Amino acid sequence: MKSLLLFIILCTGFVSEAAPMRLQLWHQMIYGHRVVLSEALRNFEKENPDLVVQETYRETEELRSSYQAAAMGGSGPELIYGPSDQIGPFASMKIIRPWDEVLEKEFFGQFDPLATPKYQDVHYMIGGSVGNNLMLLYNKKLLKNPPKTTDELIAIGKQMTQDTDGDGKIDRYGLVFNYTEPFFFAPFIPAFGAPFMTEDGKPQLNTPALQKTFEFILELRDKHKIIPKECDYETANALFKQDKAAMLINGDWSWGDYKGAGMDFGIARIPLVSSTQKWPQPLVGTAGYSLNVNIQDPERLAATIKLLKYLTSPQVQKLFTERVGVLPSNLALRDDPAVKNNALLQVSSYIMEVGTPMPVVPEVRGVWDSLRVQYQKVLAGSLTPAEGTREAQVMAEAQIRDMNEVIQPDASAFVIQGLALILFLWVLWVSRTSLVNFIKGLQGPQRFVYFMMLPAFIGIFAVIIYPFFYNIAISFSNFNLLTFQSWQIVGFQHYITAITDPRFWSLFVKTIIWTVVNVFFHVTIGIFLAVIINQVMPAKGFWRTLFIIPWAVPQYITALTWRGMFNQEYGPINQFLQQFLHLSPVQWLSQPFTAFTACIITNVWLGFPFMMIVALGGLQAIPHSLYEAAYLDKANAWQRFRHITLPLLMPVMIPAALLGCIWTFNNLNIVWLVSNAGEPGDQTHILVSYVYKAAFNLYRYGYAAAVSVIIFLILVAFSISSLVAQYRKETR
Repeated sequence: MKSLLLFIILCTGFVSEAAPMRLQLWHQMIYGHRVVLSEALRNFEKENPDLVVQETYRETEELRSSYQAAAMGGSGPELIYGPSDQIGPFASMKIIRPWDEVLEKEFFGQFDPLATPKYQDVHYMIGGSVGNNLMLLYNKKLLKNPPKTTDELIAIGKQMTQDTDGDGKIDRYGLVFNYTEPFFFAPFIPAFGAPFMTEDGKPQLNTPALQKTFEFILELRDKHKIIPKECDYETANALFKQDKAAMLINGDWSWGDYKGAGMDFGIARIPLVSSTQKWPQPLVGTAGYSLNVNIQDPERLAATIKLLKYLTSPQVQKLFTERVGVLPSNLALRDDPAVKNNALLQVSSYIMEVGTPMPVVPEVRGVWDSLRVQYQKVLAGSLTPAEGTREAQVMAEAQIRDMNEVIQPDASAFVIQGLALILFLWVLWVSRTSLVNFIKGLQGPQRFVYFMMLPAFIGIFAVIIYPFFYNIAISFSNFNLLTFQSWQIVGFQHYITAITDPRFWSLFVKTIIWTVVNVFFHVTIGIFLAVIINQVMPAKGFWRTLFIIPWAVPQYITALTWRGMFNQEYGPINQFLQQFLHLSPVQWLSQPFTAFTACIITNVWLGFPFMMIVALGGLQAIPHSLYEAAYLDKANAWQRFRHITLPLLMPVMIPAALLGCIWTFNNLNIVWLVSNAGEPGDQTHILVSYVYKAAFNLYRYGYAAAVSVIIFLILVAFSISSLVAQYRKETR
């Protein structure tokens, strides 16, 4: 027996020693780049059999928020790959480590300076390529030579914008781009006279340059009509690939997609602004690798550095250049035939000569957000360009001030800490018997049962109890961008700010409307369909399966599908309204009321199947004899439904409706995805999406936590009052 035990221990130790070290890389590369990355990592593993690299793809915003949460908890990937503008916030939070501390100074000299951006004179990122900038792409099938000035752009755009089938609708546009987002029109701002922010992060939005930029975009859309009335990134991308647009403003990251589609396209600078004779200045930067600050093990750090050097090596950069056509950051490769013989890269280098480095300061997030909000109001017609620039400046200054504010503790902080200590001691005292019995059980004859239950207790604590109380704790703290690793309890200040803010109450009213309207239609449609299927429809199983599909499909897919359906010009909803009802197209996503309505329609589609299934279950429990008696009494269908079906369904439907209210009140996905994070101009937010933006867009974690606690208390009060009212009704 001892020999067998010794053998097992030796084998276990051998396997443990032989097991390769696992490294994690989180990134946001598009599909074509992901394929090349995966190939490069597999080659790295062959060269280093003692290492395994697990790459994980996340969307850009999800990458930011997930990494922040993981790094704050002391974990996360060894390397994170993303755009250069993330290093300012991450460095301020102290969740990425400077490369200067672990790499020799000479290492940085082999790269283009754009690929090694600095924040506060320290390197926090190393990019494998440079560019990531906007340019004009043109379809050579439709256009042989690109325009050189904005006057030429407008003239050619008018020629290319055509109604090819004579049905009164434009079938091909001269120019398309995601003009609702500031990043895509930002190059024009300095071309009209002044940059939108200073190097140290101060906004410069209330300027004639920004006003002229607003006016220029409006003229392209409304006066010259060479761009669609609604156009997000995916719409512009699809139109260009389908030869329904002659020109497109997009970045070098999109080349691989168009090459894969077999397009013959060229690139050029965004045309010179004719009135100022200045070139638009696209923001030029990199997407690169940053180091997790939580790596403590020297061996793991050495392995991570080896991986970084491999991923930024000439051989890997050349692989990316050959496969997806990016400009390598390693200066030694600039004379390589893969670069010299690539016409797109040569033109791209020419385009970058007029570019400006991407700002990496954290304040740029507040500038982008305020610019986006007010600009979309200008597009919707609720603000003039002059008013939009003034409001954008005011909002940017306020948001930057909130981002950088470090609240100091007041007297209430000590009260909170004292109450927390008393509550903790009280919980220990009340549960002392249970704790003692649990500890004894772990040592008693039934300890196996206790050990089997222990993982469930640990899981509940880790997933529910700890996050709940942690959220309450940070709601009383000054947890934000600058205190990410050193926050402290400061008092009730966030709660006071929230409940005295008129915007909070306006969002609360909108959330009530959102919840009531959605749950009303969920329950009404659900009961209606359940009654029809139960009493009238043949093949009940088929119809149950068919109607449950909206609920079964992931919300992310459904929301984005509905967003495409609501497009003003190409969405099937407006096409139906025009062709069959002869109505004018609705600006679903460009106006606040219709955008909010679009969110409600989408959520109704997603929510009624659950209520239908609950109602079907309730209908099965109603005795058929009651209906037979009603037939004998000559009750019609409405009377049978009103006096039999509905009263007997209420005990089933009321708890379901209560759950539906809670889910809908907290439903972030639909509003965020259908309205594209609150478009137009942050006017479709509900409370939960407002909280998400405050936390992950503006880094106001303490304030967001306080608002989320208020939401929790509102829902608790509503749930208790509903249950009490239902109990009193049933016991009369």
